[in-house]
Amino acid sequence: MLLLVPVPVPVQSHFACSHPLFFSTTQFIIKRRNHLHLNLLHDKFPSKINYTCSQSQFQVTAIGTHNHGLVICADDEDENEEEEMRCLSVDLCLTRELGPCLSIKEGYAKLKEAISQSQKQLLLTDTNTSGSGVIHYRAYGFTGLNLSKDISSQGKDPNSFYLFIPQIELRELDGCSVLAATLIWDDSFSLSFESAVYFLQSCLDQMGHDISQTNFYERERWMSYNCAKHNVLLGDISHLVCLDGVVLAGIDNTRDKCMQKKELLTCDEYYVCISPTCTFTFNMFHYLNQSEFSIKECSNINMVWASLIVEELVRLGINYFCIAPGSRSSPLAINATRHPLANCISCYDERSLAFHALGYARGSQKPAVVITSSGTAVSNLLPAVVEASQNFVPIILLTADRPPELLECGADQAIDQFNHFGKFVKQFWNLSPPTDEIPARTVLTTIDSSVYLSTNSPMGPTHINCHFREPLHDSVLTWSTHCLTGLDHWLSNKKPYTKYINPQNLSICTNSDTLLDVLEIIKEASKGILVIGRLVSEADIWAVILLARQLSWPVAADVLSGLRVRRSFSSYSDIVFMDYMDHALLSDTFKDWVKPEVVLQIGGSLTSKRMSQFIESCAPIPYILVDSHPYRHDPSHIVTYRIQSSVSQFVAIMSEFQFSNKVKEWSCLLKGINSAIETEIRFQVQSESALTEPYVAHVISEVVASGARPALFVGNSMVLRDLDMYAKGSITSTSDSIYTADYLQQGFHGIPVAGNRGACGIDGLLSTAIGFSIGSEKRVFCMVGDVSFLHDTNGLSLLNQCVRRKPITVVVVNNHGGAIFSLLPVAKKTRPDILNKFFYTSHDISLSHLCSAHKVKHVLVRTKQELQIALQRCLYELTDSIVEIASSIPENAEFHRVLRDSASDVINQAMECILWAPQYDNEEYYMPFCSILKAEYTSFRMKLSTMPTSGETNEDENLLREGLILKVTLDDGTTGFGEIMPIEIHEESFSDAELQVRFLIQFMNGCKIDALLPLLNGSFSHWIWRNLGIPPSSIFPSVRCGLEMAILNALAAQRKSNLSDLVLGISNRLELREGNSKNEKSIEICALVDCEGSPSEVAYVVSELVEEGFSTVKLKVARGRTPIEDAMVIQKIRETVGYSINIRVDANRRWSYAEAMQFASAVKECNLQYVEEPIKAEENIIKFCDESGLPVALDETLDAIKGDFVNHLQKYAHPGIAAIVIKPSRVGGFENTALIAKWAFLHNKMAIVSSAYESSLSLSMYVQFSYFLHIQYENVCKTRNKRFHDGFAHGLGTYKWINEDIIDQGLINNVLKIGGKMRASVKDAQNIIERFSWDSERLLSRFCKNEEIGCYSVKIDEGGLSSCFRVKEAGLHTNKNIVIFLHGFLGTSEDWAPIMKSLSKDAHTISLDLPGHGKSQVHAKQECSISVETISGLLLKLIDEISTEGQRVVLVGYSMGARIALHMALNSDKIKGAVIISGSPGLKQESNRKIRQAIDKSRAKLLISHGLHNFIETWYSTKLWSSLREHPHFDRILQRRTQHDHVESLAKVLHDSSVAKQRSLWDDLKDCKKPLVFIAGEKDSKFVNISYQMHTEIMTHSKDEMERLCEVFIVPNCGHAVHFENPLQLIHAIRNFLAKLN
Repeated sequence: MLLLVPVPVPVQSHFACSHPLFFSTTQFIIKRRNHLHLNLLHDKFPSKINYTCSQSQFQVTAIGTHNHGLVICADDEDENEEEEMRCLSVDLCLTRELGPCLSIKEGYAKLKEAISQSQKQLLLTDTNTSGSGVIHYRAYGFTGLNLSKDISSQGKDPNSFYLFIPQIELRELDGCSVLAATLIWDDSFSLSFESAVYFLQSCLDQMGHDISQTNFYERERWMSYNCAKHNVLLGDISHLVCLDGVVLAGIDNTRDKCMQKKELLTCDEYYVCISPTCTFTFNMFHYLNQSEFSIKECSNINMVWASLIVEELVRLGINYFCIAPGSRSSPLAINATRHPLANCISCYDERSLAFHALGYARGSQKPAVVITSSGTAVSNLLPAVVEASQNFVPIILLTADRPPELLECGADQAIDQFNHFGKFVKQFWNLSPPTDEIPARTVLTTIDSSVYLSTNSPMGPTHINCHFREPLHDSVLTWSTHCLTGLDHWLSNKKPYTKYINPQNLSICTNSDTLLDVLEIIKEASKGILVIGRLVSEADIWAVILLARQLSWPVAADVLSGLRVRRSFSSYSDIVFMDYMDHALLSDTFKDWVKPEVVLQIGGSLTSKRMSQFIESCAPIPYILVDSHPYRHDPSHIVTYRIQSSVSQFVAIMSEFQFSNKVKEWSCLLKGINSAIETEIRFQVQSESALTEPYVAHVISEVVASGARPALFVGNSMVLRDLDMYAKGSITSTSDSIYTADYLQQGFHGIPVAGNRGACGIDGLLSTAIGFSIGSEKRVFCMVGDVSFLHDTNGLSLLNQCVRRKPITVVVVNNHGGAIFSLLPVAKKTRPDILNKFFYTSHDISLSHLCSAHKVKHVLVRTKQELQIALQRCLYELTDSIVEIASSIPENAEFHRVLRDSASDVINQAMECILWAPQYDNEEYYMPFCSILKAEYTSFRMKLSTMPTSGETNEDENLLREGLILKVTLDDGTTGFGEIMPIEIHEESFSDAELQVRFLIQFMNGCKIDALLPLLNGSFSHWIWRNLGIPPSSIFPSVRCGLEMAILNALAAQRKSNLSDLVLGISNRLELREGNSKNEKSIEICALVDCEGSPSEVAYVVSELVEEGFSTVKLKVARGRTPIEDAMVIQKIRETVGYSINIRVDANRRWSYAEAMQFASAVKECNLQYVEEPIKAEENIIKFCDESGLPVALDETLDAIKGDFVNHLQKYAHPGIAAIVIKPSRVGGFENTALIAKWAFLHNKMAIVSSAYESSLSLSMYVQFSYFLHIQYENVCKTRNKRFHDGFAHGLGTYKWINEDIIDQGLINNVLKIGGKMRASVKDAQNIIERFSWDSERLLSRFCKNEEIGCYSVKIDEGGLSSCFRVKEAGLHTNKNIVIFLHGFLGTSEDWAPIMKSLSKDAHTISLDLPGHGKSQVHAKQECSISVETISGLLLKLIDEISTEGQRVVLVGYSMGARIALHMALNSDKIKGAVIISGSPGLKQESNRKIRQAIDKSRAKLLISHGLHNFIETWYSTKLWSSLREHPHFDRILQRRTQHDHVESLAKVLHDSSVAKQRSLWDDLKDCKKPLVFIAGEKDSKFVNISYQMHTEIMTHSKDEMERLCEVFIVPNCGHAVHFENPLQLIHAIRNFLAKLN
């Protein structure tokens, strides 16, 4: 099957060859990488060859002998290439995109149609402008053709050098296949466009003639064809195939020499390239005419029949023979091992051998042959035959038998083998003993029939019982060749004797009424679920992906579908995968809500019992099952439509119809639910310190996906269910193919997963996995349990067989018994001794000794780290490995319960969020949304009563703190407020925070907020990225905290509730209402004391607080006293108030290790609750815990954690860490706070919410959130069966530091003594929030999003060039700083609008449409060039027009704009500094300039001839933009790229301002005296290197003062388009640059 979908492809504009190459015209090998393949065959080829195209510079590196071919690496820009090359340019290059198809035949039809259309299109245009060109047609999918034969070396002429470009390519990439056709013409070679089209069409006609879709062996026969065997006229135009590399290298770009046809070497064949390692030539199958011996020369009739059997099997494509030792089967075994194309393997255990054949057939999709002797050897095949029958796997069973006269007479090894396997085989044949009196064609037709029945749906095993009389070896016994009568034609060719024709058995015409009914049901469904069962081939996987995209239904994929575990090349997919549907169905509320109208299942039965029960509970609804067999695999008896069809056939019919996306909102909600469960499972699995079985399933999928051509084989019982429930669904790939697949716009591809799910037994699994590895030709990871492994230890002998395959890694989860029974009801009602002996079958067998006996590598792992190391080593080592994972049945059962309960809590909370949402009134409206109507902010100042204990310096005598209030108004008028209080000591200034807020509010208007946002499980991070288009990590923690606060506040107000109720959900709120405790909805507050004064004075302050009602006090230490003096204070306090209160101390990392130990020694008897951050060196914290014996709390340690908190915190799981102190404004808001707190609870640590001297608005929100955490802690204790410690005081005592609050009657008036302790209630906190007034006089100023940007036009003349610039501006004209933003090619001034508004308080910001772009108009005389130098002159005149004397002009340029900015900064005194983003000073080498000039000339012609839309699609398809393509607003960005009024001017700018035509500025950098900052995205390695090189060039030749004025800033988490991908970091860099200039 082949899937053809729209594919943007880099445009090829010219070819270059720096050395003579030998490219064989009769044989070639393809090495897969990226997009275009050069084919090299030579023993002594050069080390580097260059092929250049208009979008990419390909560096071709030879990696070995000719059998290894070439590796081609794409490099996006040639701006820094220094190698000299000679090139042949062409005038026109383009790529045609093809629609989706499902077969090779249909694909070729579309290729032919596309070529015909291109011919018509080009003939209608001015062909004189395209005297040469390349048109590339591409499509991708999966063909199912997996050929990897060893091809012997052909003769080579060492004096022949060819550059070969195949017309038609069908080649494998990692996970997909590519179909391509290349049309090349060049008038200089006397090769006209018309001739090229005729030749390519001739090739297509020939290929279409040869295509066959009947059986796999017919496809192989087609692949062996070549042009010489047929009468297709190629004539004199065949020189299109190959161009001499030496000739190409000698051609000048001026093209003043017209090459004649006689100067070119030609070839008379068309070519089809197939698979990474295959070669197709005239003599591909030499063995066909050079057999090892002739059948007529066989020594006896037994050998004749055996030879016929083996030969016919091979001709049918069955060439893998599994041979068990035995005498009676000798004729078959001898002939199989003699055949040159047969691959043979043996095993002493027939049971293992049969399962091995089963695995091979499962992997290769074609039968293996099992050869056994007579007797019980045949019976041992039964388990594998049963599995093959139940799972529809083809196997050919050749069992030797005694002749009839030796049966039923007591002869040895003689049993009744007639129809031995009964109904478990599709057909049984009992061949008579060989005799020359029976026509030999009887043998051939028997084999043909057996293979046909075995391989056609429904597939399965077939059995041929072969009676043999003696002699059983090569003894000569005369026989008559008369039995070969009628086989002359068969003997003279190498085709099978009988050719079966299998017409397509499904079409829209057959059973049309039923099919139309099904299609109508699917089209009308508003809530449909696509369920993917077992799929047997990658072709089926691709077809299902196409169907999922077409329907836009949520997808529930079984673990054996190949889509449950996916390798991802993009952060976003348009298909909603419900990977954790099994867990979601734990909720009855979810099951009732999600009930679909239609279920469409593709493929076999499901692993998840819960999923099957759910589908059954939905009946009666239309339940459509598509599978290749007609059998009633429907244990619930609820299937309403059963369609017997291959997946590709069904999808082909579906593709003819259009389906409206009626379930978009519903699918989005299911995606959010799945994400919530995934986050919870990942959190629980990662947070658990011990190595658990769910963790094994979780991590193995990630390791497998990182390999090349990976596959999984999974056993039955517990490992299968763990993988189905806990495997990571989408794994980011790091393989070399990531760009290829992303470039093909697939986004992901499935990873094949196989298993023996026919009879679902645990026998033969290891042998099956080894066979699957050979058959699939993939790097297989096998995952089995210990009992399954022990059941098939004889399979270990197969690992040492000399069969070509990739290494296999077997992961054995050893819990010393059958763990699955611990999860079944029997475990609750059966005595432990009975369970252990008769159910778990507990054992203590040493797996390492078993492996040692078979000489197989064994690794035992006991920890998570050991497992990861072992799996990574196995991935890259070239040896088989057995990885044994030590586990425990009781611990495994308990952790499964924890995961189940945790997931159930999450799904219930998610459903409560949905059902509680006010918009959920209409049942037809599935996704509760609200929108942000408006976002604005104001600033405020708050007066403190005394200096903060944090050590912040504040020179203001009034101790004022500056902050911001963010106001969010929802579409129903509800408002919410969030406080942003930057902390200077945490590298967040007020001005920096305000800058970010000014930027953020521009994107918030109109943003949708879904009901699942309050889950706080990554939902906010996802919302920030998807809606605002900003990496969440780039937002300052205090800003994100305020943003979350405002939105959560608004949502709570919308629901007439409060924060704690909002995030807790309905059921928790109802439970709490039923309680009677007075303290249930309040939290305890910890008092804060700064240890100033004598020990007695501090002790008195503490006693006053205790008297007031505080039961917990935190004291600040290390404030000028020695550790011993601080200890004396603690001792005095204990002496004064006793031990009835909790005392905490906080050193804020001010002590050395020695000082901290001094303090610890002195306070050992003071019963401290914990010491917070006692030492400076983070790496010594655990050591301090161990040696001091004091409990420790973390606070500042959290500041250094960026990104994944859970993994970083794991090293602090030490029991000596007693608490985690969390400041929401420092860790980045409530979502991160909740995550850290939950981790703390799981590890028996306190999670203390702490304030940072915020106002009562924040403090009240913290009170409510602390109460939510209290309930979460209680839930964790219940789930984990831990002791619940009722209440611990939170660090909100800073309310006492507030002198003038921004809210009347703030928290200071609402912390009361409740139950003998100082507590703050949720209700009082909510009243404080509701009293906040936006119109309060304590708020200073406001800023609304709707800041006006001025827009006007300015006309500038310069020489023969006249340009009317469209100018946009923001900020005050009187500002002394003018910042002018210059966009890149295809950009406009609108690109900079958000950044301009953000910086408008710091500078007068201006952006403009450069000449030819946007609304700017440019008029140039014929001889006038719109070069970088000319544009710079225009801009300098424009600056004179718009600036006043004394203003400082700073340029910010991106890409092309960066080159202009750099030129102006280095050559004009008017420019005081420049920010160069993803820019280059030009090319140094003249050869590179010529190449790039040809590239940009070709691009410009493409832009004019094929329009802006086509050009943009091609432009942004290259690797340079791979990071930008992941941006959630990429489509919006692309749409803005089409807003150009003058395409001709745009093309002229592209050509004239090319980096090739620009004067190189490298030498100018040496004399640079201007402040410059070079900025590049972290993922843009090319421009990162250029930025550092420019900086080095300046620093090498400058004085010391330039070190401060010139710097490089690498922006994290982004690629080339920094201003789109990570704008906040860019704004920060620009503002810092302006500050330096000031």
